[in-house]
Amino acid sequence: MENKEKDIKQIHNEYMSEIIADGAENETLRTAIRRAREAYRKNLKKALETFPESVEYKEKARKIKEYAIDHLEELIEKTKEAVERNHGHFYLAKDAKEANEIISRIVGKPKKIIVKGKSLTTEETELRQYLQKEGHEVWETDLGEFLVQIREGRPMHMLAPSVDLTREEAAKLISKITGENLPEDKIETSVAAVRRFLREKFTNADIGIAGANSIAAETGTLFIIENEGNIKLTASLPEKFIALVGVEKIVPTLDDAFHMVKTTWRFANYQVPSYVHMISGPSKTGDIEKVTTYGAHGPKEFHLVLLDNGRIELSKNKDFKEILYCMKCGACMYECPVFWVTAGHFGKSYPGGIGALWDAFIAKGFKEGAPSVYSCAICDRCRVRCPLNIDTAKMIIKLRKILYEKGYAPTTVKEAEKQFFGDIE
Repeated sequence: MENKEKDIKQIHNEYMSEIIADGAENETLRTAIRRAREAYRKNLKKALETFPESVEYKEKARKIKEYAIDHLEELIEKTKEAVERNHGHFYLAKDAKEANEIISRIVGKPKKIIVKGKSLTTEETELRQYLQKEGHEVWETDLGEFLVQIREGRPMHMLAPSVDLTREEAAKLISKITGENLPEDKIETSVAAVRRFLREKFTNADIGIAGANSIAAETGTLFIIENEGNIKLTASLPEKFIALVGVEKIVPTLDDAFHMVKTTWRFANYQVPSYVHMISGPSKTGDIEKVTTYGAHGPKEFHLVLLDNGRIELSKNKDFKEILYCMKCGACMYECPVFWVTAGHFGKSYPGGIGALWDAFIAKGFKEGAPSVYSCAICDRCRVRCPLNIDTAKMIIKLRKILYEKGYAPTTVKEAEKQFFGDIE
């Protein structure tokens, strides 16, 4: 018990040291978070004023997710049938290790150039780091993830991975990797420099990897939202395109999938995104004698790797399956006081209160995820902002009881929790 207690104490202390020393005491990070929060609120207000019907999207989106999570295994099988019918390759990975191994086999040998779109699921499996250790050249192509990669950090937000960086810091980082002397006050100059640097990577890439915002089971179609254009290049220029997606992203129909992405982008801070891609298989043509031939201008191969990693089991848990309703729009982050105070250092693989639940059940496990769970203020601001009305605070309280019973609670709160949970059924 003594060794276990010491281990638990160390996990909590290291986490608290990071969020306080790197987050709460770093004024530059807090400035960046404040700017992002103000911009988000302004943009969302404008979007909802322009498209007031967006409020009605939420109820339908909630019903779609409720049905999908209750019929998850059935929808996985339908997706498999559809992908293979479309001449794609389907895989179901039981955990992060297997997902990385499957993708490694698809990538093959020798060294490959890989371009990668933003994907929280690949952060969960640490796919880029895995492929780099195998000797491949891997580049994050989303601007925020590119900045995370070159500074060897971690994403601070579900949709804005480098939201904690000021324009001045970004310019310095980009100058270092490109060799240019970029002005620190002009964001557009920094963006242009990254465009020039990555253009050569896109054109020479062997493999493209991305995630997806939703999947239509009936057709096996991936829907991917983006604004930068990097996903379009990632998914169309290389000879092989690989998508790594959590099974919870599957919904029954094309209409359902489009409704989910429409709800996601509206509450993720955009009136409308620059691009929404629908990918159902490898490129093809039927222009010669109406004979369908695969491998035209786009990828010759399409691979869909669905990741379980505890999601299927969680879908059967009546107390916590609501975690899987999360669309990863990131709206809750901008209303979370702990996220503000710690300058984004709230969470591990997944940030924020809902991220604490994802870390505990999916990405990290109860022991490693406990510090995030105990960081939540249980203020319920996230539920109010969440388009699917996910009751994060209620689930955090229930999970704290489980962590307490398993001995994963911080030493400083154990006596208080003993008294508190004595009144909980």
